[in-house]
Amino acid sequence: MSRHEFLQVDAFTDRVLGGNPCAIIFEADGLDDSTMQAIAQENNLSETSFLLQPTRGDFRARYFTPAQEIPLAGHPTIATVHALVETGRLKLEDEVTTIALELQVGPIRVDVHCRGDLPERIVMTQQRPKFLRTYDPTPVLTAFSLDPSDAMPNAPFRTVSTGTPQLMIPVTGHDALRRARLDVRLYEPLKEQADFFSAHLFCLQGVTSEGRTFARHFGVPPDTFEDPFTGSATGGMAAHLWHHGLIDEPIFVAEQGHWMNR
Repeated sequence: MSRHEFLQVDAFTDRVLGGNPCAIIFEADGLDDSTMQAIAQENNLSETSFLLQPTRGDFRARYFTPAQEIPLAGHPTIATVHALVETGRLKLEDEVTTIALELQVGPIRVDVHCRGDLPERIVMTQQRPKFLRTYDPTPVLTAFSLDPSDAMPNAPFRTVSTGTPQLMIPVTGHDALRRARLDVRLYEPLKEQADFFSAHLFCLQGVTSEGRTFARHFGVPPDTFEDPFTGSATGGMAAHLWHHGLIDEPIFVAEQGHWMNR
């Protein structure tokens, strides 16, 4: 097998060994799908990003979890763009540099706000949200070892996609989130008939004074059981909250990962 340069970048954090780690594999055009999947499984991170020659954007990437390819994700987008800057593949020429990053769902806009030669903030524009199936809360909550009383009042359980479909599960607060435990025996048959990739549990209560929401994001092996921080699911959550009138301001701080020390 040929050698490929790669970096591991922690996204959504301001400290080393925080946030959500992502491996970025450069010049990956010679790798076939099965090899990319095997590398992602060996890395055993939420996602591994593979950079390829673009066809209709400035850069092109494919994202793989340890189990499968996904069409769009937030934390590998942030990590990938940071890696492009760090390795000199993306030159920052202005206070804001805008690129088109080509993903499986098509090109998305990414804005890199810089301070000197370094990124200060990386902003991805996700696709327009699609509101898909709604679910009976009881079997969903049961699959997470919770009770019907743990559901947030007047908040539907619904799949939302800004590129990757995620099931939005609004719960009453931190107590419900702390008690959530994925029961794979109940969850797998639910997911087999579902329209979502993974499940996003959240409440309208931050863990710091700045936070408006707090979330946990679950998967099943060989994917990681819990994602330290999610980008596309956070975008879907924001769209879900706004669409259903559960928040009164369209800009807020979303928090995640604190209980995982990430």
